[in-house]
Amino acid sequence: MNPALGYISIAAVSIATALVGFYGLRVSRTTSDFYVASRTVRPWWNASAIGGEYLSAASFLGIAGLILLSGSDAFWFPIGYAAGFLMLLLFVAAPLRRSGAYTLPDFVEARLESLTARRISSALVIIVGWFYIVPQLQGAALTVRITTGLPPWVGSVAVAVIVAVIVAAGGMRSITFVQAFQYWLKLTAIAVPVIFLALITSDGSTPALDPAAAFPASDRPGSLDTYRTISLMIGLLLGTLGLPHVLVRFYTNSDGVAARRTTVIVIALISVFYAFPTAFGLLGRMFAPDLAEPGTAESVVLLLPDRLVPGPLGDALTALIIGGAFAAFLSTSSGLVVSLAGVISQELLGGSVRGFRIAAIASSLVPLAVALLTQAAGLAGSVGLVFAFAASTLGPVLLLGVWWRGLTARGASAGMITGGLLCGGAILVGAPIAQAVPALAALLEQPAAWTVPIAAGVTVLVSRATRDRAPAGVDRFLARLHVPER
Repeated sequence: MNPALGYISIAAVSIATALVGFYGLRVSRTTSDFYVASRTVRPWWNASAIGGEYLSAASFLGIAGLILLSGSDAFWFPIGYAAGFLMLLLFVAAPLRRSGAYTLPDFVEARLESLTARRISSALVIIVGWFYIVPQLQGAALTVRITTGLPPWVGSVAVAVIVAVIVAAGGMRSITFVQAFQYWLKLTAIAVPVIFLALITSDGSTPALDPAAAFPASDRPGSLDTYRTISLMIGLLLGTLGLPHVLVRFYTNSDGVAARRTTVIVIALISVFYAFPTAFGLLGRMFAPDLAEPGTAESVVLLLPDRLVPGPLGDALTALIIGGAFAAFLSTSSGLVVSLAGVISQELLGGSVRGFRIAAIASSLVPLAVALLTQAAGLAGSVGLVFAFAASTLGPVLLLGVWWRGLTARGASAGMITGGLLCGGAILVGAPIAQAVPALAALLEQPAAWTVPIAAGVTVLVSRATRDRAPAGVDRFLARLHVPER
């Protein structure tokens, strides 16, 4: 790979992102523009923006790396990532939009009439957001190190600074333009190289992506047993409901019908996208099996074009991929920073535009410090744990808040705290415990299958025990959620 092309590609994407963002700044004039783009974003545009922020480093680099490492077991990741939006479509999208809230804590307070429940949900949103940003910054560090030879910290700092500036300047209105642009850039950047590599590696009689070659009969079915698979899917399906940067985008639609239409389009857009990193992983198993090492496998998307097409053409394909990867880091990080800035600004800084800008800078600097002080793990795996944490904390409260009249503030608070302690503990101290007691390894590495039911059970039991404390306006609020605007 020619390092000069890496510099040019990263610079081009950064400049294009800044230009699109500053175009959005021209039409960001009110507080509503900064928080929810004045609720005027059309479904196709909003769906493109959701696809732009949702398809992160884990999607662009991590999926191919997992397939290279684990084979067909890793197919559950793209399936779960896409299917999570089906859960949003069926249970959450339209009611959440009708709630009229700006943020997830706004919804929790309006539904439960409790400042305590709001504060707990705010803390969880911040934790989820910060730890989701960290893999994006680590992915940027990996990309810069491999493609340019610069120190890894340069990539992390560059993404954090660009995102902080654009979000602080233009808010949600500006980021909507950026993320919609970046979805189509990412799709082009991953699709064109895959199609080209598949064509040049096919001899006309044997398909390029031959399943028999990618998954030899001698391969033992991979590392995920039945429990791990079920737990992973629970985390991905319900975790999508608790991702603050995804939920906040539904507040930008004009009404519940538009929110549902947006979700249908999103499912189509991300399903199309995931076909290409999956194909990259299959090509990697056939032509770059030496990269199948933890910590190295994510680089297969960056390194494979130069191996199969050495010379200027391979460099050009790699440069396109670098641009798409950087777009993934920027778009997901910007969506997370917007959602975090909205929460922090409302909780601590009065909800003003100035407070939003201060919160946006803080929301970028904290995960940057964590990314610089920690070692990168597998991108898709680390993001999967964030999904599990969101599924164990925010997911049950959101579902029950929309569909169960009996939810109380004490029940919601108890469930969120229980899920956070159990899942957070499994993530933070699971590795040493698993080494001491190997029989617990699967339970701790994929905790959602037991943390989500326990958290939901605690929520229901405490709510039933405190049913006399149900919010006075619950019937009116639920009617608002479920009665169509038209």
